[in-house]
Formats: sequence, structure tokens, C-alpha cells
Amino acid sequence: MKLDSSIAAVVTGGASGLGAATARALAAKGVRVALFDLNAELGERVAAEIGGLFCAVNVTDDASVDAGFAKARAAHGQERVLVNCAGTGNAIKTVGRDKATGELRHFPLAEFEKIIQINLIGTFRCTAKSAVGMASLDPVDDGGERGAIVNTASVAAEDGQMGQAAYAASKGGVVSLTLPLARDLMAEGIRVNTILPGIFSTPLLLAAPDNVKAALAASVPFPKRLGDPAEYAALALLMIENGYFNGEDVRLDGAIRMAPR
Repeated sequence: MKLDSSIAAVVTGGASGLGAATARALAAKGVRVALFDLNAELGERVAAEIGGLFCAVNVTDDASVDAGFAKARAAHGQERVLVNCAGTGNAIKTVGRDKATGELRHFPLAEFEKIIQINLIGTFRCTAKSAVGMASLDPVDDGGERGAIVNTASVAAEDGQMGQAAYAASKGGVVSLTLPLARDLMAEGIRVNTILPGIFSTPLLLAAPDNVKAALAASVPFPKRLGDPAEYAALALLMIENGYFNGEDVRLDGAIRMAPR
């Protein structure tokens, strides 16, 4: 798909990190970009920077997502590109012991469900609702392409660490969605791919102490540094622009394989 001013895109989690980098990269191609996020301050700032549109959206809520797509389409037209970057995580062991009392406790199920709702179901919700709109469009080329979707998993989908049961399960679900989604949508001319980022320099990691960041960077085989969100964005754009890229899950991680902890 040729990315230019004729294309509209939606980026979830677009106010910061990987999503903001992707929104900037799309806008640099002339694409009309709408950002879905809960952080209005950052979202409005990025939207103003790239000439885009901010939509306050909670990906766990049907009505909120519907309202976001309605606002984006009213301003930019039906999107042909969706990049799902909205997500979160936690670090809770399946069974833990209270340091003060020694009491054994299991992973709070409400916290497990929260991660699944945001990372996995939120991704599917936005994908399904966007794909309905994409399928209504005329193809952009003789091959019948109507749209392209990029989802965000994590290397934790394949080598989750201690305390990442919920996060790894949610991201593993996103990976497992990729091929069935590509197959479901092939008749509509919509491609689906997934990126599995490693340790990236996102706002969460930037807030960590310098020694922690240095240790994380040193754990990457090569290059020995944190990933740059612009590198994620470059791969996302490649997946969108290369019409033969479909049904793939790609690690972007400097060859890291996460240790147990």
C-alpha cells in the first residue's frame, strides 16, 4: 500500500512510546492520522505536532471505541491502516509470599483480567471494528488490497519472565491471533501482521534509574542498547507498504532471549 495523503490511519496508544513514533512516521508520509489514547494531554500534543487528530478512547469499552472511530472517520474518512499499540503490563507472581507476614497469596484475578482486557481483547476489538470499515472500501490496487493492520505483541509472548503470567498470556494471544485474522480477512483484501518488540526506550523505561537502563541495554546481544521507538515505526510501515507481508509475527529485539527474571 502506498502511504500518502489519500490514506487515513488510526494508531491506538498513539500518545506516547511506540504509538507516537508510528503516528509521526505515518504523518511524515502525508497520511491523515488519528490517535486513540486515554492521555489527553500527550495525545493532543502529538496530534498538534503531526497535524493529526486526538480521540479519547478506552480500548476496553465498546462505546468508547465506536465513538473514537466515528470521530476519526468524520474528520479523515474511513481508515485503511490500523496500528494497535495500546497496552499495559504488571509484574505479579502467580503465587507470592508477603514479606512481613509470610502469608501466601495468588495473583489477583482482577489484575490478570485487566491485562487481558486491554492487551488482547482491546486489540481484537479495535481490529474487528476497523476491519468492518476497511472492507467497505474500494481496493487501492489491482490485487484487491483494502487495508493493513499491525498489532503489537512482545517478546514476552515467547519467553515471558517471572511475574509476567498475565502480560505474556495477553501478548501470546495477540501472536496467536495473527494468522487466523489474516485468514479471516483475506477475502476482504486486508492484511494483518504483528510485531514482537524487545526492550524499547519507552516512557516507562525512561523513568527507570540509569543503572537499571544500563543493565537492560547490556542484556541485548547486539546492538547493546534499548530499542528506539522509531525502529518499531519503521517496521510497522514496512509491513503496511509491502503488499506481500501478511500473517507474520516478527521479533524486533536485537536477538535478546529473556532470562527467567
